Amino acid sequence: MIFHDRIQEKTTVACENGKISDIIQSKEIPVREGDRVIDAKGNYVSAGFIDIHTHGGGGHDFMDSTVEAYLGAAETHAKHGTTALLPTTLASTTEELISTFAIYKEAVKQNTKGSKFLGLHLEGPYFAYNQRGAQDPKYLRNPEPEEYNYILKQSDDIVRWSLAPELKGAPEFGKVLIQNGILPSIAHSDAIYEEVLPAFDAGFTHVTHLYSGMSTITRRNAFRYAGVLEAAYLIDDMTVEIIADGVHLPKSLLQFVYKFKGPDKTALCTDSMRGAGMPDGESILGSLKKGQKVIIEDGVAKLPDRTAFAGSVATTDRLVRTMVNIAEVPLLDAVKMMTLTPAKILKIENKKGSISKGKDADLVIFDKNIKVLTTIIEGNVIYTKN
Repeated sequence: MIFHDRIQEKTTVACENGKISDIIQSKEIPVREGDRVIDAKGNYVSAGFIDIHTHGGGGHDFMDSTVEAYLGAAETHAKHGTTALLPTTLASTTEELISTFAIYKEAVKQNTKGSKFLGLHLEGPYFAYNQRGAQDPKYLRNPEPEEYNYILKQSDDIVRWSLAPELKGAPEFGKVLIQNGILPSIAHSDAIYEEVLPAFDAGFTHVTHLYSGMSTITRRNAFRYAGVLEAAYLIDDMTVEIIADGVHLPKSLLQFVYKFKGPDKTALCTDSMRGAGMPDGESILGSLKKGQKVIIEDGVAKLPDRTAFAGSVATTDRLVRTMVNIAEVPLLDAVKMMTLTPAKILKIENKKGSISKGKDADLVIFDKNIKVLTTIIEGNVIYTKN
């Protein structure tokens, strides 16, 4: 059993009404009539994996704006140990963005076989052009009160919004997000440290996919300035997320992040597009109607001209496996970065993220190779490997 601070053998977790009702360390397992017993058979049991940044999987993208896409992606990720996730959008028109809000609400009602939805993560469209990565440049713009206030009125499900804090109007927008209980996250940004610091003080306490789409040391009129990347390390309380698929960041950078930010400030995220869980070949980033063509190869999605990655095709079990096998991080810490740390970033650690009495019964059973065998969400067995 993998707890937030230790790995413990010969332990039983009892679940009732979707919650963890008891944790027992004993050779004798108390079983009542009608109880269902799941034998982990010597494999690892951990809290369910939480993905705070994913665009889809299993051939589906949340920007498809169909209930089928939401449910299909959620079911794909549940098979890989993800018990909860944040459906994430892309830079788009306001109309396309809003169209997915009603779909999300309906998907929440129908979602009984996949990862639980924790709310919406809007990624864009307020990004720096030079740091756009695979975001479609024709949709990039500055935040305007008339637009973002209109968007906010259309949904009460937004829990996180990624944007560039240096853009005109961004600081004011950040304050509005905080007032609405939404996490502002720094993303696709050309900001320098002197711009990040006040943004952090204003509530921008998290950095989206560290190293991807952000400034580093630059020169302005011959003088050097630290960028978003350096700010993430200099600001001790800044949390970050990394795409630990072994492709976006090599071993050296995975180890660097772990050494200097640590497992309590670093969350793992897939940033997966529809190609997660799918074979290599052509795919689409974003919606089927308005998305960009991409190529899946070498374990990642790329723009057709191969000038940039276009999102990962990772699943959460792959992230943990990469941190353990490639970055050589202890299993306990790798699991924490996929469970408790993302839960704390979203401020839901009172309900999810660790095996603790009273928390949601979200559990994953996986073997020594971190291959998922069983996924349990709120006490219900969602997936079992045949």
